[in-house]
Amino acid sequence: MFLSLRLSSHFLTVHRQTLNNSPFLIPFPRNCSIFSRRNPRTRAFYTKSLEQLHQDTFPLSGLEDALLGYITGKKKATELAHLIWQHIVQKGDNVVDATCGNGYDTLALLKMVADDTGKGRVYGMDIQNCALTNTSSLLDESVKSNEREIVELFHLCHSRMEEVIPEGIYLRLVVFNLGYLPGGDKAIITVPEKTSRALESACRLMGPGGLISVMVYVGHPGGREEYETIQDFASGLPAESWVCCKFEMLNRPLAPVLVLLFKK
Repeated sequence: MFLSLRLSSHFLTVHRQTLNNSPFLIPFPRNCSIFSRRNPRTRAFYTKSLEQLHQDTFPLSGLEDALLGYITGKKKATELAHLIWQHIVQKGDNVVDATCGNGYDTLALLKMVADDTGKGRVYGMDIQNCALTNTSSLLDESVKSNEREIVELFHLCHSRMEEVIPEGIYLRLVVFNLGYLPGGDKAIITVPEKTSRALESACRLMGPGGLISVMVYVGHPGGREEYETIQDFASGLPAESWVCCKFEMLNRPLAPVLVLLFKK
């Protein structure tokens, strides 16, 4: 199994064999005087075990397991996406589910932003009424009424998200789950032109340190064209302010592709 990670225009291919090697590099300082007995704290830092040093330097609990699970075929791209969101979103943030579907992403986002202050907000939208009904029912069954109140649902195409986000509000996360509604009419799908406009809107609304997460399904008619549109869009973002990458199974051509656009 191979995994392609695309960062801007560069590719990194990770083979199963590399999982046995440590991917972390410990910077060796030029000033060797820091190992002096006069500086015991710094000296202790450099004599830590690799595991201890890794935990201190990369405090991303669970994310590595999810990535390894994805690489070895044991976790889905959706599971990886959710864990990445958890490391981006903070309590009280404003987030958008641009394609509510059956509401599972909306519910996950709500749990990430909800706190006692009620400052967080989840803006959910979908072009299909049945999707909004499913989402609303799931939320009503899963969360308390005070948490349910911070979710606003709109019968709206994702390309029009700027119409419902209040002026002056910056977003921490915008998520897209493209294609058709699971269990719904497969003839109703997201299309490249409107998805491209939605991405433009998301970029304008995104605050520094925010993320646009796009799950692209290529197995249905029109899916491959939409994926290519998203790739072209991401490749055109300025590297000075955006970091763009993707998670794609190279030998599973119909597997969903996770595209991430991070604003510096």
